[in-house]
Formats: sequence, structure tokens, C-alpha cells
Amino acid sequence: MKSRELKGRTALVTGGGSGIGRACAEALAEAGALVHIVDRDADAAKSVAAGTGGVSHAVDLADAGAVDRLPADIDILVNNAGLQHVAAIEDFPPERFELIQKVMLTAPFLLMRHCLPHMYAGGWGRVVNISSMHGLRASAFKSAYVAAKHGLEGLSKVAALEGAPHGVTSNCVNPGYVRTPLVEGQIAAQAVAHGIPADEVVSDVLLDRSAIKRLIEPAEVAAVCVWLCGADTGYITGSSIPVDGGWGAR
Repeated sequence: MKSRELKGRTALVTGGGSGIGRACAEALAEAGALVHIVDRDADAAKSVAAGTGGVSHAVDLADAGAVDRLPADIDILVNNAGLQHVAAIEDFPPERFELIQKVMLTAPFLLMRHCLPHMYAGGWGRVVNISSMHGLRASAFKSAYVAAKHGLEGLSKVAALEGAPHGVTSNCVNPGYVRTPLVEGQIAAQAVAHGIPADEVVSDVLLDRSAIKRLIEPAEVAAVCVWLCGADTGYITGSSIPVDGGWGAR
């Protein structure tokens, strides 16, 4: 992307306090956008806002009413916030399943509903949904996460069709395993469950289906996100862009 190409644009990134969200906020700010950082962790959101010249919002996206307290004059919406729980379906706590749907599917819908009118009025907008390869593929014991990501894929496509006449695109970015606190927690849990060292969890469990045997860095995902917001990608919409190290090629 050209330097400061997004100057004058306003972005909102959920889960912006760490991991992929933080990387997206930093990359969007570097490209010139004013970034609103939304995170349940107030201190993390403030830290990212201080580093990017953005605005922090301490919000729990499981609370549907919280969305209405966020700004609506947003040109770029990055739906990134997420959480994970690993268990067999018969052991999966229903309340945990419901929470994951609220944060990872209902909240993106509510945020689109909140922000799209401004995008439509301006004749330009970008919705970038940080999905996952689990939006395109399934893994055992991740029913809530896989269900939410598959739902987000469908929601993104509907937004693409509805937004096209208004100059608004909607796409998913589909990374494999990214070096984030969420994945680091999974590595530790899998090491205990399998009785193997953490490095073997990465190589033998997480990256088993990946041709490139390393975790993706958050900045690599953020670069795709910012690219989708640039001047050269206005014809890309309704797409799911794998950043998966060859996982999907198998």
C-alpha cells in the first residue's frame, strides 16, 4: 500500500488490544487511518491507542447493547475479536457455545448493521472479517469456533452482495495458526493433553496440514487486511483469502 493511502479514513478494529487485532490497528494507522481500538481489556486497548494515535473503547462484545455505544461513522470495519474452547460436542458447555457465537458472529452482524449506513452514505467502505481456515475447514473438538467462523463467512458474502451497489466491499481473511495469545494458550493445553513438548505441538499437531512449517505472524495477516482496504482491491468482494501456508492445498 502507498504511504498514508488511508489518510482521512476512520477504522474500527475489534479485539484490537493484542494479537491480530493489534497488528491490524497498527498497520491501518501506519497507512494513515484514524483507528478505534475495541477490546474487553481496557489497559490493552489504551496501550494500542497510545501507540497509534487512535481511540480506545473498553467493550465486551458479548453484550449486544455495547455496540450502540461505539462510533458509527466508520469507513473500515475489521471484525477480529474471538475466543476458543476445545471439547467434544457431548462435553461442550452450552453457555460457552453461546458466548462464542455472540462474540464471533452476532457482534460482527451488529457492527455491520451499525456502520454500514455511514459507508453507504459516503459511497465507500471496507468490511474485513478476520475469519480462519476453520471458516473453510473443520477440526474436531472446536464445534463453537468452527460454527461461528462458518457463519461469519456467510455473513460476509451477504454483506458483499448488499454493499456492492454502494461502493462497499466485504471479505474474509483466513489465516492458519497465528502466533497470538489465543494460539499460545492452545499450545500449552495441547502439550499437557498429549504429553509432548510445546515445540512438538506446533510441528506435529497445529502445523500437521500446513506445507510451511511455522506459525504465521500477526503482521502478515494485518498486511492482507490493509491491502484489502487499498485502491487496487475495490473489485475484490465476497472472497475468502487463505493465508494458510498451503493448508488448503491438501
